[in-house]
Amino acid sequence: MELINNPIVSFGCEAHAAFLDPAWTAAEFREAAYFIPNILEATIIDEKYSIALENLLNKHLAKRKGESARRLKEGLGHAEEIFLRQVWWPAFGNFTDLHPEYEVKDFRDGTRFLDFAFLRHSLKLTIEIDGYGPHASQISRAQFADQWIRQNHLIIDGWKILRFSFDDVKTRPRMCEQMLQQFMGRFLGWDASSDVKLSYVEKEVIRFALNIGRALKPDDICTLLNFGSRKSYQILKAMTDKSLLTPAGDGRKCIRGYNLHEQAYTIWEKNNC
Repeated sequence: MELINNPIVSFGCEAHAAFLDPAWTAAEFREAAYFIPNILEATIIDEKYSIALENLLNKHLAKRKGESARRLKEGLGHAEEIFLRQVWWPAFGNFTDLHPEYEVKDFRDGTRFLDFAFLRHSLKLTIEIDGYGPHASQISRAQFADQWIRQNHLIIDGWKILRFSFDDVKTRPRMCEQMLQQFMGRFLGWDASSDVKLSYVEKEVIRFALNIGRALKPDDICTLLNFGSRKSYQILKAMTDKSLLTPAGDGRKCIRGYNLHEQAYTIWEKNNC
């Protein structure tokens, strides 16, 4: 069954049982049942993100003047928008205390703009998204030196700094997300696990893993959910990427089993409250 060409996938939120092909096998119905909730959930999340981003920009535009307002009116850069969509929003689900294109006094008595500033209580965090080109091959020696002097002055002024390459934001967003959550946990005492939402399938896999007393195997998922081997591997891989599972053993050659991540039980328990 090719789900990507099926009306259920194509219609997103308009998916309905009427579009099901009566010729599908029982296994194909089960596979569709796995995809549909995830597609609908992704659509809802995307709508929430778009509304929250619009509110964020409008809120800051209403408070700004001059160059600060002009820069924000031009909109976020491509790298900054991808960071919000793929890293910040999945990590926290809101933009509270986040300031895009934040103006700071320059050490030479001018002004500079940070990609993002996160300001909460006494914490001042600047987040910079660095593309490879401008920071590696398209600047002069003086500009190269200037950016480190600028960074040192920010640190002297009490700022914490996190820098992400645009390549990592695009290709390894989960790693960037975890780094942000670790930072917040370290400096604000946030419990990142409280923001993780589990799907029905993920809840059932964790429930099963808590009771078997050994490493979880793909065959277990096949039996538990009546999925094929390929889909079972995809589920385990996705849960590993979400830090719900960890590969058993050293995982250097071939991953044959998975253990629950140390935070998985806490996350599962909070999702079942």
